[in-house]
This record gives sequence, C-alpha cells and structure tokens, in this order.
Amino acid sequence: MDAITYKTISANNKTVTKNWLIVDAEDQVLGRLTSEIAKILRGKHKPSFTPHVDCGDNVIVINAAKVRLTGNKWTEKEYVHYTGYPGGQRHATPTEWLKKKPEMIIENAVRGMLPKTKLGAEIFRSLHVFAGAEHTHAAQKPKEIKFS
Repeated sequence: MDAITYKTISANNKTVTKNWLIVDAEDQVLGRLTSEIAKILRGKHKPSFTPHVDCGDNVIVINAAKVRLTGNKWTEKEYVHYTGYPGGQRHATPTEWLKKKPEMIIENAVRGMLPKTKLGAEIFRSLHVFAGAEHTHAAQKPKEIKFS
C-alpha cells in the first residue's frame, strides 16, 4: 500500500454499529468485571475505535446482586456522597447499597472508569444493570459474553 494515498478512517455516529451484549455478574470480582465492561462501553475492543465518538456497544449486566468483592471490602469500603447541604456528607458501605439498590455498586464502579465529559455521560447511557437474572431488553437479542 502506498503511504501517500492511505487515509486514516475515523468513525462517526453514522458509521458506528452498536451491538447488544449481556454479561452475567454472578461470582465475578467487581473491579475486574467493571473494567472490562468500561472497555466495551467505550468501544476500545473494536478496530474502528475513535476517542471522540461513542462507538461502544450496549451492555446489559444481570445478577448484579451476586457480584463479589475481595477482602473486607463489604464492610470497610466507603462510598461518600454529599447532599449539598451543611453537614450533608453521607457514608455508606457496599453492604448497605446491596440491601437498598444493588445495581448502584456496578454503575458507580463503571461510571468512575469512563471519561468525565459529555461523551462519558452519553456512553454511560449504554449500560443497563439488573439485580436479578431477568432483564427488559430481550427484544434486542443480546449476545452473551464471558470474562475469564
């Protein structure tokens, strides 16, 4: 191939094809699982990856309530949230989040691995997390993906 005539092909919103993938979080370590999910959401697994375009796939995560944390993280890890009011700093552990809304554990971990920009917010909308084995996206015919 002649180096002078070669053009770098950059993906855009019209040329990107977004697939639907399903991931089972049962007995998966949280950090390892969410880093792989973030790569897929961002599109880094595709040869046509373009940093300024949402070229990732839609990811459905099931069994979020059965995710694993190593060590003593269930009790010692702290999620800090500020309500915006004086004295409004709130602390929670993953055990408390698991009782209240187990999807938040995976969503929070993935959100922290995505860019903190408008594009990152757009990419995050492609993530769909469910606490149990049932999900509402059967019509999209998602392909199951396994992480070792």
